[in-house]
Amino acid sequence: MIEFKKITKEYPNGICAVKDVDLYVQKGEFVFILGSSGAGKSTLLKLITREESPTSGSLIVNNMDVLSLKNRQIPYFRRTMGIVFQDFRLISKMNIFDNVAFAMRVTGASERAVRSRVPYVLGLVDLTDKENSRPNELSGGEQQRVGLARALVNNPDLLIADEPTGNVDPSLSFEIVELLNKINNQGTTVLMVTHEHGLVGKFNKRVVEIENGQMVSDSCDEQLASGA
Repeated sequence: MIEFKKITKEYPNGICAVKDVDLYVQKGEFVFILGSSGAGKSTLLKLITREESPTSGSLIVNNMDVLSLKNRQIPYFRRTMGIVFQDFRLISKMNIFDNVAFAMRVTGASERAVRSRVPYVLGLVDLTDKENSRPNELSGGEQQRVGLARALVNNPDLLIADEPTGNVDPSLSFEIVELLNKINNQGTTVLMVTHEHGLVGKFNKRVVEIENGQMVSDSCDEQLASGA
């Protein structure tokens, strides 16, 4: 669950990246955050993950008051979510199994838990036969699926996908979103940031559009207004 109330983020140089945003995402929802480059999408994500703090407003994520978190609490807070990056961020010297396992090992998980969980999530993203491969032996689409597996391995309540189709062939973009949809159907809340209007239109999901740091439309509100 995510709740923005009158959130504004203004940087010291005077740029207002997010302005007066109200947004409520329920547990189990799949929401596209749509907007062009510079619209404020990345800042919105940084606020959710507490990489940035808002200038004003209140923010609740996974039932935690993000603004009241102490620095020592932030790493534990971030473990309640999985993050998929546009640039994959895989460790080149590790094989695929260990890339995914790394996310568990840094939390102190036992090797028994690692050996049980990692094959399961690799199966979810159809990479069971690639666990001994290195990242440079995989296609861009396969690397992004490793990123998805890594984000899922700690069974997060919330999955944030930051332009996950940005570095894959357009023909694979649909496949990536289908995987996110599959994950969402298992109960994980999914928030996907994108600028691809055409891709969003292929899925019947809630779409929140951002322009110049402000919410300009929310398909959930539009459906309520139409009585759908």
